[in-house]
Amino acid sequence: MGKSHVRHFVAEGARVVLGDVLDDKGAAVADGLGGQCCRYVHHDVTSEQQWAAAVTAAVDTFGRLDVLVNNAGVLKFARIADMPPADFRHILDVNAVGCWLGMKAVIGPLTAAGGGSIINISSIEGFAGASGLSAYSASKFAVRGMTKVAFLLGSPGQPNYAAAKAGIAALTVTTARSCARYGVTANAICPRARTAMTADLMGPPPDAAVDPLDPRHVAPLVVHLASPAAAGINGEVFVVHGGIAAVMEPPKIRATFLAADHGSADGMWTLESVRRALGPMSAAAPPRPAGFACEGTLALAAGTIGFAAPEGGAAG
Repeated sequence: MGKSHVRHFVAEGARVVLGDVLDDKGAAVADGLGGQCCRYVHHDVTSEQQWAAAVTAAVDTFGRLDVLVNNAGVLKFARIADMPPADFRHILDVNAVGCWLGMKAVIGPLTAAGGGSIINISSIEGFAGASGLSAYSASKFAVRGMTKVAFLLGSPGQPNYAAAKAGIAALTVTTARSCARYGVTANAICPRARTAMTADLMGPPPDAAVDPLDPRHVAPLVVHLASPAAAGINGEVFVVHGGIAAVMEPPKIRATFLAADHGSADGMWTLESVRRALGPMSAAAPPRPAGFACEGTLALAAGTIGFAAPEGGAAG
């Protein structure tokens, strides 16, 4: 996905500093685009020092800094009771802490340049069941209840990844609010694409002329959000894959309960009034699925990989 972003930026006339921990792959991308428009630097996103070096490389090489795309990501599957603490911390360090360190490093240069754009890569879901998985993926993940989803759906097999990607969305909104006064915008995208990180889950591309999960279909939205044409878009979270893009609504209140309406003498909560108010929520059997989840996004996948919203779920 990062390679696709870089190529689209360069095609639109941008000059890019590309960072990665995989030097052979990162350098090959930069070399293929030419040193005049793309420079590669070794970059571990969990290192504040290496973030500072990457920013310095951009300013020293090209004179200024206008855009940051936080694209680094890693995955490790395990249910919450089976996950070693080191695996939880590692995913948060790369996905969420690395994202924060990047924003921290660029705010000063962006402000000095008179403004700029930050685009963070969050995640919504890739799959919500065995349908569409390779046989290997289905046996390895779906049968065990580990499906490739993220913070809006709540994957049973990815508590670390879901927490990190939810954190990225929150960081994005906070940055958008706090930095708008300086001319800096921040937006997040939740892509679905066939990348090295998701290769085992998505299987090979189809024989059809167009692969809807090609990362090239994600990059145009990223490049647009980085451009002056998107200066009025700030603090948004997008879902994008294939030829589909959607902008998420903020969380909404589903229902409001007043203690005074449920037997409280003074209008304040008591245990009994809470039981009366929330009783209907627990009356259904079997237990409801997680309520704070956005299953409506699954309907978007119908145009990409043929998924339908789950029975009883909302269609977006």
